[in-house]
Amino acid sequence: MTPPENTPAPAQLPDKWEPAEVEDALYQRWVDAGYFTADATSDKPPFSIVLPPPNVTGSLHMGHAMEHAVMDALTRRKRMQGYEVLWLPGMDHAGIATQTVVEKQLTAQGTSRHELGREAFLEKVWEWKHTSGGSIGAQMRRLGDGVDWSRERFTMDEGLSRAVQTIFKRLFDDGLIYRAERLVNWSPKLQSAISDIEVSYSDVEGELVSLRYGSLRDDEPHVVVATTRVETMLGDTAVAVHPDDERYAALIGTTLEHPFTGRRIPVIADSYVDPEFGTGAVKITPAHDPNDFEMGKRHDLPMPSIMDESGRITGTGTQFDGMDRFEARVAVREALAEQGRVVAEKRPYVHSVGHSERTGEPIEPRLSLQWFVAVDKLAKSAGDAVRDGRTTIHPESLEPRWFAWVDHMHDWCISRQLWWGHRIPIFYGPNGEVVCVGPDEDAPTGEGWTQDPDVLDTWFSSGLWPFSTMGWPEQTDELAKFYPTSVLVTGYDILFFWVARMMMFGLYAAEGDGRAAADSVPFHDVFLHGLLRDAEGKKMSKSRGNGIDPLDWVDRYGADALRFTLTRGANPGADLSVGDEHAEASRRFATKLFNATKLALMNQATVGALPAREALTDPDRWILDRLDAVVTEVDGYFDRFEFGRACETLFHFAWDEVCDWYLELAKAQLADEATAAGTRAVLGHVLDVLLRLLHPVMPFVTETLWTVLTGGESLVVAAWPTATGVVPDDAAAQRVADAQKLITEVRRFRADQGVAPSRRVAARISGLDTADLTGLSGQVTSLARLTEPEADFAATASIEVRLHAATVVVELDTSGTVDVAAERRRLEKDLAVNEKELAGTTAKLANESFTSKAPPQVVEKIKARQATAQAEVERINARLSALAAQ
Repeated sequence: MTPPENTPAPAQLPDKWEPAEVEDALYQRWVDAGYFTADATSDKPPFSIVLPPPNVTGSLHMGHAMEHAVMDALTRRKRMQGYEVLWLPGMDHAGIATQTVVEKQLTAQGTSRHELGREAFLEKVWEWKHTSGGSIGAQMRRLGDGVDWSRERFTMDEGLSRAVQTIFKRLFDDGLIYRAERLVNWSPKLQSAISDIEVSYSDVEGELVSLRYGSLRDDEPHVVVATTRVETMLGDTAVAVHPDDERYAALIGTTLEHPFTGRRIPVIADSYVDPEFGTGAVKITPAHDPNDFEMGKRHDLPMPSIMDESGRITGTGTQFDGMDRFEARVAVREALAEQGRVVAEKRPYVHSVGHSERTGEPIEPRLSLQWFVAVDKLAKSAGDAVRDGRTTIHPESLEPRWFAWVDHMHDWCISRQLWWGHRIPIFYGPNGEVVCVGPDEDAPTGEGWTQDPDVLDTWFSSGLWPFSTMGWPEQTDELAKFYPTSVLVTGYDILFFWVARMMMFGLYAAEGDGRAAADSVPFHDVFLHGLLRDAEGKKMSKSRGNGIDPLDWVDRYGADALRFTLTRGANPGADLSVGDEHAEASRRFATKLFNATKLALMNQATVGALPAREALTDPDRWILDRLDAVVTEVDGYFDRFEFGRACETLFHFAWDEVCDWYLELAKAQLADEATAAGTRAVLGHVLDVLLRLLHPVMPFVTETLWTVLTGGESLVVAAWPTATGVVPDDAAAQRVADAQKLITEVRRFRADQGVAPSRRVAARISGLDTADLTGLSGQVTSLARLTEPEADFAATASIEVRLHAATVVVELDTSGTVDVAAERRRLEKDLAVNEKELAGTTAKLANESFTSKAPPQVVEKIKARQATAQAEVERINARLSALAAQ
C-alpha cells in the first residue's frame, strides 16, 4: 500500500517540532492509504480488538484516552509484526443517557415524549443521533486511533439489533429469561429500573429515628427499632429478632399492631439479625429493602409496595398517600412523635446511600415486575473459562475478584421502562398468551395482542459486542478470521459488569453455534488498567472538577505527548496519577527525539547495512548491544501488557543513552574520517530501530522523523524490530561505562568548584592507558570540557576516579575560572528553591490525611523529592562554606 500522491511524505524536517502542524494531515494520510482497514481474507495471522463502545451522548475523557492509547499501541505493534489487524470501533446507544438528553430538549420546546407518542419520540432520538451524537469519532482521530472506520458499528444498528433479538430468543426458549416480581434499583425521576453499574454509593448524613412497636407502657410487650427511612415503616410486615436473643424470646410468634394501618404484624426470628447492633430488633419492609426482601421470602411475608413509579406514597390507606417519599419521611416521623412512639430524639447518622448516576437522586429499592436472566449456568461458564486458561486476566491478582463476582452472581434484571433501546420481543395475547418473537419470525397480530413496552438494559446489547459487531448470528468472514478477539482492554472498575456479561453471552452463543471450547471465549486476554487520578492522587471525576480534557492536552502538547504520558503509566491493574507537568515532560521528550534525529541528518546519518563489528568503535558496539537488549526488553513488556515499563525503558534508552551519551561520544567519531562512515551507519540504524519501537505509543513524531530518515513509506506498515542475537561486547561496554563514570565525576567536581559548564579547563589526566581508555581519551577530554595543559601548567585541584581496572587521576587548573560573588548568588538562589521544596514535602508527609488516602506510589514520589531536596540543601551549604573560606 502506498500513500496517496497528493499527500507525499515530507522530504525534510521542519525547523522545529510543532505537532499541530502535522497531526491532522498525517492521520488522514494513514486513513486514505487504507492502513487501518482489515482484510478478512488475508492469510496473515489475525489480531483483533473491539473498542469498548463509548456512549453516543458522551465525549472522550482521560480514562478513554488511556484505553485508546493502549489499544492503538497494541494494534500498531501487531500490524508491524505482520498480523492482519482489526481494531473495530463503534458506539453504544446509551439508553438512559440518550433518552434524557432528548427529553430535556423536548421540555425546552414545551412538549414531552408522552405528548409525542412512542414512534414520534424515537424519530426525534434518531434525528438527534444523526445530527448531534457521535462527536467521539472526531476526537478519536485527534488521538491518532488506528481503527477500521469502514467497520464502525452502533448498538442500535440493524445488524446488532438482529443479534440482540436472536440471543434473547435463544435464552427465552432455553428457560434462561423469565419475568418475575423482584426488588430492583428504581429511579423515580426516570421511572425505570436501573442497573447496578448506574448506581454510585456515597456517605450522606441522614437521621436515625428509633420508633416503638407495641405498647407505649414499658411493662407491656413492645419492641424498639431504628431506621433512617422512617417512611418505609408504612410497608412493614414484620419485626425480626435473633432466635437466640433472650430479650425477645417471649415476643417471637406474637403480633404487634401497626401504628397507622391497624395491621397486625408478627415478630419473627431470623439468624440474619445482629443482636449486638442497636436494640437487636429490626423492622422488615420486604418491598423496599434488599435484605428485608430475602427475609420476606424466607418467612413468606406479605410484600406490599407503598410507592408508585414516581416515588410517591400510595395504597397505604393512610393520610400519607400522595406524599413524595421525602415529604412523607418528615410527616411520618412527626405523626409517630405525636403518638409517643419516637423513643429518642432524631440524631445525625452517616450512612451509605445509592444514587442514580444519571439523575443524582437516591435510588429506591422497589418491588417491580421485570424481566431477568437466570445467570447460574452462564456465570459458572464464565468462571470456568478463566480457571481453565481459555481467557487470562492481567493482572493475575484480579482473578480472585472475578471469581468472587461470577461465583456469587444474582439474576440480572434486563428490562428498562424506557422507549429508547432494543424493545423486548415479547408479545402478550388476549387470553394470557406470551410469545417470544425471533428475528425471522412474524409478530402475532390481531385484536388484543400487544408488545411488551419495556426495552432491554444497555448492557444486554453491549454484552454481545465482540461478536455482534462482526455480523453474528450470520457466520461471516470477519467472525471466521477475527473471532474470538485477541485482547479486551478496559478498566478494572467494570470487570464485573461489562466483562462478565460479554463472557457469559460469548460462551453461550458459541455453545449454540457449536464452536470448539478453545474458540468459545469472546477474548483470549483481558488487560485491566487502573483508574486515572490527578497529581494529588485523587480519582478524576466531573463531581470533583479535577478532570482533564484529553483534547486540551492534544492542543497544548500534541497527541504524542498525551499518549506517551498515559501509556507510560499503564501497567496492569495500577492506578495512574497525571498532571500538566507529566504532559510537558512528554512533549519535551518528543522534541528531544526530533532534535536528535535532525542532528543525525545534519551529520549525514544513513540507514542501511552496518559495517563489520570489528570495524566499529567501542561506543558504536556498545550502543548496538544496548539497542539489542532494549528490543528484547520492550518485546517482553508488550507481550505481558506492561506498557508502562516498555515506555520507561524506551524513554531512558532514548534520552539517557542515545541522546545524552551516544550522540555526544559520536561527535568525535564523526569528525574523524577513519570512523565517520561507520558511526553514521550506526547512528542511522539506532534511530531507525528506536523510532520503530516508539511508533506504537508516539505515532506522529516517529512517522515524521522516520520517513525522512529512511525514505520509507510509513512506519504504520514498517517491520517491527527483532533482536539480532549477536553476542554483546562486554569489554567495549565496560570501557564505555568507565568513560561515562570518569566524565560524570569530572563534571560533578567542576560544578562543585563553581566552574561554568561551558568553560574549558586545563587538565592533566594520568592512568588512561592502565584503565584501557586510551581509545576514548578524545571523548573524555571533549565531554568533560578539558584542554591539554601548557608547559607552565600548575594544578590547583585534583580528583581521583576509581574505574573498573585502575584509578585515573585528573589534575585541573581552576585558577581564575570562578566568579566567587556570582557563584555565591547562584548557590543562594538554588538553596532557597531547595529549602522551599524540602519544607513543602516535609509538611505534606506530616499530613496524615494525605499519607493515609494518597496511593502508595504518590507518597513514595513525595518521599523521593524530600530526600533529593535534603541532599541538595546539604551540598549547597557545604559549597557556600567552602566559598567563604576563599
